Amino acid sequence: MSREVESFKQFIYGSIESIVGYLDGLDETELNWRPPAPETNSLYAIASHVLGNAEENILGTLCGRPYHRDHPAEFAAKAATSEPVRAQWRALKARIDEALAALPDSELDRERRHPRRGLLTGREVLIVVARHAAEHWGQVQLTRDLVRARNQ
Repeated sequence: MSREVESFKQFIYGSIESIVGYLDGLDETELNWRPPAPETNSLYAIASHVLGNAEENILGTLCGRPYHRDHPAEFAAKAATSEPVRAQWRALKARIDEALAALPDSELDRERRHPRRGLLTGREVLIVVARHAAEHWGQVQLTRDLVRARNQ
């Protein structure tokens, strides 16, 4: 794996690990609570969505591997504990590690068709995933603060 891919992987994994970590210690109500504003999502739904995005983009778009994504289900996802999303992340992380280890460096420059963004190089796909995870990392921090404030 190239140093560049390893660097992208570190940033992506760091954001996802933090997002999943923000679910620790929350009960079912807190995991599934949505702020009282249009278009908001629960902490659990955000985490599910970030994993779906990483799976589709890294495994599917970048590496050409099979993946399963149900975008609407990500936002409807609910759970009693954080364990289902933790297990999903462990499994996905292993699949991503394997796929990226086999990715030739030349794939970073090759264009491929993204399902919503048109033609992107492999490098741009990794940027999309890193940016997306970081955006939702900020959203999770704010939502977690709102959950705590709601409980006071």
